[in-house]
Amino acid sequence: MFASYLIGLREGLEATLVVSVLVAFLVKGDRKDRLPLVWGGVIAAVALSVGFGALLTFTAAHLGHQQQELFDAITSLLATVFVTWMIFWMRRAARSLSGELRTKLNDALQLGSTAVAVMAFLAVVREGLETSLLFFASVQGATTSATPLIGISLGILTSIVLGWGIYKSAMKINLTTFFTWTGLLLILVAAGIFKYGVHDLQEANILPGLSTQAFDISAVLPPDSWWGALVSGMFNITPQPSVLETIAWIVYAVPTLILFLRPQSKRPAPAVTTPAQ
Repeated sequence: MFASYLIGLREGLEATLVVSVLVAFLVKGDRKDRLPLVWGGVIAAVALSVGFGALLTFTAAHLGHQQQELFDAITSLLATVFVTWMIFWMRRAARSLSGELRTKLNDALQLGSTAVAVMAFLAVVREGLETSLLFFASVQGATTSATPLIGISLGILTSIVLGWGIYKSAMKINLTTFFTWTGLLLILVAAGIFKYGVHDLQEANILPGLSTQAFDISAVLPPDSWWGALVSGMFNITPQPSVLETIAWIVYAVPTLILFLRPQSKRPAPAVTTPAQ
């Protein structure tokens, strides 16, 4: 549940921040007549994201075993790529997100009503499609219970509450710190998703070594224990991984964490030119 909650919270807060910035810009600029266009774009983006998630589930349910394993592997690898890009993009853009969105919305207002709706749609649909893909990939190893769905729903609801509080200035959180800590956790989640994608490729007989175990920590991490289920659900760490799965986890997690924790280089100040005498 926690991994699903974290995905819902992180992606939901990004989308909520985008919407709150757009709404605040229109309200403060006395352009409330354009608010229905923003909400229309948001609703269309949410509907497309839900439909995309349903399509993934429907497709996976109507495939043979080997085809399903291959499909799950592809979605897991795609989810890893998207979450990695999202983590580093948000780390870089968290401070300037508000100003960039205001500039884009101002340009859209000058173009017309349709541009406003499209801008709101595009701003939200990226987060929605990523959420659907990440959620689908993260719960492939889970049971058929509703726990992952409850987790992501609670995460999205929490993000909406936080976004509303930020919009009303009732609470202020350091977004850079927030996205740093959630980024660290999501890197571990993504490492687990990548590892599971490699496992699916082994199940589909595309990669070898499924029966070659790297280690066995069943005594420390019993699969039927609550802490074993917690660690496995959060980070997709299994008690008996194959050698290739373990290598995949390390190859992704270690360099990604190093790059993420590396201090960001400051952009050089623009050069000042002196007019010729």
